[in-house]
Amino acid sequence: MSKTHELKSWPDYFEPISNGQKTFELRKNDRRFAVGDVLVLREYDDRQGAYTGRELRRRIVYMLDGIGPGAISPLLGLARGYAILGLGKTDD
Repeated sequence: MSKTHELKSWPDYFEPISNGQKTFELRKNDRRFAVGDVLVLREYDDRQGAYTGRELRRRIVYMLDGIGPGAISPLLGLARGYAILGLGKTDD
C-alpha cells in the first residue's frame, strides 16, 4: 500500500522539479520511502522561514538505497540511510 509523504522543499530544489529539469530527490530515508509512494513537496523559503504556498505532487517511480560500506563500487558514494528517489507525475 502506497503512502503519502509531506516534505519541505527549498526554492533552489523546488523550482527545477516544478519546471521538469530535476526528476529525482536525494533524501534521508527516515520515512521508509517505497516505489509507488507520493511525495507532496511544499516549497519552503529557508531565508524567510516560511512556506511559500507552492506545492507539487510526485510519485516515486524508482528508488536507489544507500547500502553503505562493502557495496559494489559504483554505489559506494551513497551513504547508508539515504536514498535517491526517481520522480514521476501523479495521476491527479
